[in-house]
Amino acid sequence: MSDLTPLAKKTREFNKLKKRLRRQVGQAIADYNMIQDGDKVMVCLSGGKDSYTMLDILMNLQQHAPIDFEIIAVNLDQKQPGFPEHILPEYLESIGVPFHIIEKDTYSIVKEIVPEGKTTCGICSRLRRGSLYGYARQNGITKIALGHHRDDIIETAFLNMFYGSKVKAMPPKLLSDDKTNIVIRPLSYSRESDIERYSQWQNFPIIPCNLCGSQENLQRQVIKEMLQGWDKQHPGRIENIFRSLQNISPSQLADNDLFNFKDLELHRIAPTGKEDTAFNDNAYPPLAREG
Repeated sequence: MSDLTPLAKKTREFNKLKKRLRRQVGQAIADYNMIQDGDKVMVCLSGGKDSYTMLDILMNLQQHAPIDFEIIAVNLDQKQPGFPEHILPEYLESIGVPFHIIEKDTYSIVKEIVPEGKTTCGICSRLRRGSLYGYARQNGITKIALGHHRDDIIETAFLNMFYGSKVKAMPPKLLSDDKTNIVIRPLSYSRESDIERYSQWQNFPIIPCNLCGSQENLQRQVIKEMLQGWDKQHPGRIENIFRSLQNISPSQLADNDLFNFKDLELHRIAPTGKEDTAFNDNAYPPLAREG
């Protein structure tokens, strides 16, 4: 039997990657009951690798899942100078998915509010969210799917700890504050590096975000580099960090709102002769002394 050709090896690796991503997305959806029968899922498409990958996998799951749900791809055209408006409509038409382009000049608002050289991501994100939430309410959308992956969730947790003094991240499933929208993150179990490779293989027509420029000194970039260093030096650490977000013990932290520390009291009862032997002196007699 001859060795596989380089192309055959790459194809085999891609197929393994595709199966892994589909399995992870399916597991995340099942674990958090993200999509139910009859849902109308709005896939928020930015033109980046994450949202393209999410749309691709959800469309595949739609064909094979035991439940029936709709997908509509929605992009917010923020009227950034030089934004290639034709790319997303042409791509979405080519794959046959229903879509809608929301046109709203949030770019001018961000540039007016944020001083030159300051980070724009915060205000830009809030404006985008408001526009998408509004469209969802007006068009019978039952789930809003965002392309945040596992690395985004972990980075957000450290950002909130280091800079916000909070233990808080991005949940895989979220009910909005006004209780009118449910946000889901189907890529919650997926690594950014896998998504990057998948996107490159699929040759998605990536549209870079040029609203903020590179902003290489963003706090998130600092966190990302820290985590990448850990991943190289300590394989498995990133996986453990994410699993820890799924295994919270409120009584072992220090938040009085999550656990009632103030009212903790002893609840001893009269001895019954069945005390825990770990605390029974008779069970462990003193060692014999020499001499």
